[in-house]
Amino acid sequence: MRQSNSYTLIFTGIVTIILGFLLSIAATSLKEKQELNVAIDIKKNILRSLDFPETQDEPWTIEIIQEMFDKNIISYVVDGTGEKVDGMKVEDIDPLTQGNLSPVFCKKGKGKDVEGYAVPISGKGLWSTLYGYFALEADGITVKGITFYKHGETPGLGGEVEKEWFTHNFIGKRIIDGQGNLVGIQVVKGQVDELSENAFHQVDGISGATMTSKGLNNFLMTDLQKYEPFFKRIRTKGNS
Repeated sequence: MRQSNSYTLIFTGIVTIILGFLLSIAATSLKEKQELNVAIDIKKNILRSLDFPETQDEPWTIEIIQEMFDKNIISYVVDGTGEKVDGMKVEDIDPLTQGNLSPVFCKKGKGKDVEGYAVPISGKGLWSTLYGYFALEADGITVKGITFYKHGETPGLGGEVEKEWFTHNFIGKRIIDGQGNLVGIQVVKGQVDELSENAFHQVDGISGATMTSKGLNNFLMTDLQKYEPFFKRIRTKGNS
């Protein structure tokens, strides 16, 4: 028997409402899971930048990452002068209205000692914005590590910024010269001339990724300049 138009419209409307409700529940559930995965990935990269090794025998799970982070990392907020902002958490920073405030993540050592500092870095490459973390040793001078957790650069070219062979080149380099001036770390074209007086702040380049390398050089220096008042305090304290 042919159904009336009103029946068809009512049936279609009910099905649409039910499907919309189910899709809304699924979207909410997936969003929470996605946000958790992003937060865990960020913590994982902070740990990696601060030289926490992940082995093939014991790969990091969400639980391991969370436990390691809570046990070994402390964080705080610094202002434009490098001073700690008391009573404020990293997650409280509003980048739209509090651009002068920046997060710092510290690797805890024995007692009150600190074994390293990690800060977020980000900026334009060739095709995308790269996001990562850059870490210094407790001296505020020597590179401890660098990682990238999000970018859209070309695989096999600019995308090599996230590979260990590239990031490992930064370890042990220094961000200031002999006179205490900030010089950052520069990705050069080809290989570093180890006999050059500038070798201490240069790393080997990525073949075919000139624009990505230039972008990394620029935004890394910009972010280091933002944190220089803080790291200068660290260096001064260490020399006192």
